[in-house]
Amino acid sequence: MLKTKLFLLASGIIGTLLAGTCLDLPAQRLGSHSSLEFKQNERILFLGSSLFENELEKGYLEFAISSRWPDKDLTFRNLGWVGDNVFAEARSTFTTPPSPYEQLFQQIRSTTPNHVLVAYGGIESQKGEEGLGEFVKGLEIIIDSIDALGAQTILLSTIPVKLAGNPENTATQNKNLKLYADAISTVASKRKKRYVDLYTPIAKNTDDIFLDNGIHLNDKGYYYLAQVLEESFGWPPRESKVTINASKSTASGPAKIISDKEGKIAFSVEEPILPFPVTDSGKPAAEVSVSVQVNGLKDGFYTLTENGRQLVTASAADWANGIVLDHGISQEQAAQICGYIVKKNELFFQQYRPMNRTYILGFRAYEQGRHQQGLKDLDFIIAWLEGQIKLHRQPVVKRYELSPLKE
Repeated sequence: MLKTKLFLLASGIIGTLLAGTCLDLPAQRLGSHSSLEFKQNERILFLGSSLFENELEKGYLEFAISSRWPDKDLTFRNLGWVGDNVFAEARSTFTTPPSPYEQLFQQIRSTTPNHVLVAYGGIESQKGEEGLGEFVKGLEIIIDSIDALGAQTILLSTIPVKLAGNPENTATQNKNLKLYADAISTVASKRKKRYVDLYTPIAKNTDDIFLDNGIHLNDKGYYYLAQVLEESFGWPPRESKVTINASKSTASGPAKIISDKEGKIAFSVEEPILPFPVTDSGKPAAEVSVSVQVNGLKDGFYTLTENGRQLVTASAADWANGIVLDHGISQEQAAQICGYIVKKNELFFQQYRPMNRTYILGFRAYEQGRHQQGLKDLDFIIAWLEGQIKLHRQPVVKRYELSPLKE
């Protein structure tokens, strides 16, 4: 009965949205795998449950998109809500109206998105096949609301779990999660929306990418998820591979030879996009990093410096195989951007989900409603942090020098 009322309410909300919106929505070809591109000043919204809220303290997904388009001023908002479902039941408050559903749609509209990444199904899958029809119905209503705003929906699948109590429950839960992932794929095909399969690559990954609870991704898991997202959007690996031929004094990749004398090779590098930041979870993979390969060196050890700062010392054989740079200016730049992203998202979280919401924004606002202005003032700090992200996401030219290690 509750779901029926919610459905009717949502239908009315969508009708109102559509009535006030006369837009020709761009069609996406069924089964299209064209590379996703963003335009200047577009706004991207993350909408869903724990997959997105837990990412707030990482920043990898936003970094993956923002740094890929350093010349575009993109804006990001994250409305992930742990425990939420397509009926917005986790967003319930003591203040009615708005109802949870109305609040969800108000939150979506307030971000004025151009693209909405939608990740639901994890909570709903606990009802198994019996709840599938209800889930699909709710998901399509959300898609309708996004269409009414003239925005593009990108549907993300559910992800598997590593452990759900015991092996038997884990198998059952993953069976249901896969069932819902397939249903999301079907909806995407039906509605001609871009679909991102997260379930398959996460299931195949044998690394330690889950928290101890076996349900949610850890730092390494989100790092991997960002790479999956890039690949699903049709973007090439962000690897910047520099190859130097010492005997011929030539360079390939984003490198240029500056000088080659007295056994020292100097060259400059400017990557087209930044590498992924280096994290405590392990050394970066070559496909998301900067690597330097030097052929034709005489036997011995050689030290690479970056703008005069020593980076790494390795043998001629190691240089011939290629060295992945796990620290340096670009890596520090990437980490700095992620830091800004995390802080910006933290402030936005406080702004749209303040503690004591009922007392500040709800029916008891007569007690603490004076703090509403403080929430609005967070816009100034958020804008400053977004400015810092834009300022630092463009790679800079660096000077490298490779010289033989002095005995």
